[in-house]
Amino acid sequence: MLATTQHGGHLGHTEGIMAKSLRHVIGVIPKTLMPRELTGETVGEVMVVADMHQSKTEMARHSDAFITLPGGYGTLEELLEVITWAQLYIHDKTVGLLNVNRYYNSLLSFIDKDVEEGFINLNARQVIVSAPTTTELVEKLEEYVSCHERVASKLNWETEQQLGYPQSHSFSPLAYFEAKE
Repeated sequence: MLATTQHGGHLGHTEGIMAKSLRHVIGVIPKTLMPRELTGETVGEVMVVADMHQSKTEMARHSDAFITLPGGYGTLEELLEVITWAQLYIHDKTVGLLNVNRYYNSLLSFIDKDVEEGFINLNARQVIVSAPTTTELVEKLEEYVSCHERVASKLNWETEQQLGYPQSHSFSPLAYFEAKE
């Protein structure tokens, strides 16, 4: 299994164990974050990219699954984006949460509440698997069978890329509010 990890570049005990449980690990990091995030030993391949958008693109391109370790705002943003990409069928990979010491229980409860309220489809919820240990998580990732519904066909996304539609849009909330004044 080839996995990309979503976390800061700090290689702690958990990350080291996770890396040893996989066949190949690629850590993707924007160049500007390297001095801050790569502070210790690295495991596997480290791919340096220009920015966060390219980072996510490379993670999606090179991975069989996404594994999210405990982390902060950036980790949560990446996690929710790859879940959304799965829902939109930009990819059909599973998203694994390493739920060490029940770290992600509150987030999983929040997502389950959204399913209960009808904001998230049950099939879309099932793209996320979690486990408290690396061994259990890797087993669940290997057993995962895609079951989420497609909101948009993968062909549409690929066609847009081939037609040269812009991959990102520049929107500055600050510029929006300044224009309103």
